Amino acid sequence: MRSIRYHQYGGPEVLRLDEVPIPEPASGQVLIEVEAIGANAIDTVFRRGDGPWTRPLPGTLTGEVVGRITRLGPDTPPGVQVGQRVAATSEDAFADYVAVDADWLVPVPEDADAGAATVLSMTAPLALRLLKVGQVNHGDTVLIQSAAGTIGHLAIQLAGTLGAGSTIGTASSAAKLDFIRSNGAGAAIDSSQEDWPEQVRKVAPNGVDVVLDAVGGKVFDQGLELLAPLGRMVTYGAISGELPTLEGNALFGLKYVAGVSILGWRAARPEAAHEDVAEVTRLWQSGELRPAVHARYPLTEVATIHKILDDRSNLGRLVATV
Repeated sequence: MRSIRYHQYGGPEVLRLDEVPIPEPASGQVLIEVEAIGANAIDTVFRRGDGPWTRPLPGTLTGEVVGRITRLGPDTPPGVQVGQRVAATSEDAFADYVAVDADWLVPVPEDADAGAATVLSMTAPLALRLLKVGQVNHGDTVLIQSAAGTIGHLAIQLAGTLGAGSTIGTASSAAKLDFIRSNGAGAAIDSSQEDWPEQVRKVAPNGVDVVLDAVGGKVFDQGLELLAPLGRMVTYGAISGELPTLEGNALFGLKYVAGVSILGWRAARPEAAHEDVAEVTRLWQSGELRPAVHARYPLTEVATIHKILDDRSNLGRLVATV
C-alpha cells in the first residue's frame, strides 16, 4: 500500500509516497480502508525536526481518518463490524490503510462528508476538553490563539455552546480574521501586530477568564499576562517550536495553568473522554458544530498540504483524499 514517509528532516519536499506492507490489526484493533485524512499542524514541527519533540526516521504523519473497516483484529469490542464507516486517529494516517484501536472508533453516517467528519475522533473532542479544563463558565471571556486553525475554529463554536459571554480569537491575516468572526467570535485580533495584547485589553479591560494556547514561547507569556485574577491558561502545544516556560511568580496574581494532551486525557479518564466524543458528535449532527474544510488534496499532494500548514494560511481543516 501507499504511505507518506520522510527519511530526513526538512521542508514539505522531504515527504515521500512509499510502498509499505498493509498493517495487520493487533489485539483490540481494526484495519480501516481510508477515504479521507485530516492533517495536524504539529506534524510540520515533527517533519522539520527542529522543535521540542523529535521523532525517529523514517517519520510518519499523524492524522484523523475516515474510512471503512475491512478487517477485525483479535478481541475487538462487541458491535464493531466489517463494513462500518468510522472515524479514527492514527500515528501513520496518510496511507491507504491504517490499523487503529477499536475502543476509540466514532461511527460516521453514510451520507456525511468525510472531510468534515475527520474532526470527530480527536480534534473536536480536544477542543471541547480544552474549554472544560479551562472551566468556561456562563459569561466568561475566552481568548483563543490561532483561532482560524483546525482546533481554534471549533473551539470558538464550542465556547458559545458552553455559555461563554465573549470569545476573542487571534490570527495573522485579514481573511483569517473574517473567518474567525464567521465562526462566532465577538472580536478578532491580528496577532501579527506587535500591540496585539493591547488590542485584547481594549476588548477585555479587566482581563480574560480563559486562554487556549498551542503556540508556546512568547505568545504563551503574553496570554498569561492577559488573564484576569482567577483566570485559567490552558496550553496544549508549541507550534512555534518553543515550549512554554513558567516562573512561579507569574501565578501569584491568582492565575492557573493546565497542560492538556488528548492521549493523556484518554488514559486518565477514559469514560469522560468517551463522553466528550459523544457530545461533539451530537453537536455536529445537530448542526451546532460546523467543521470547515479549507481544501482537499489527493494523497500524492501531501507536500502541498504541508506548505499551507507551514504558511499558516489555512482556514479550518486541510484534508487528503485517498
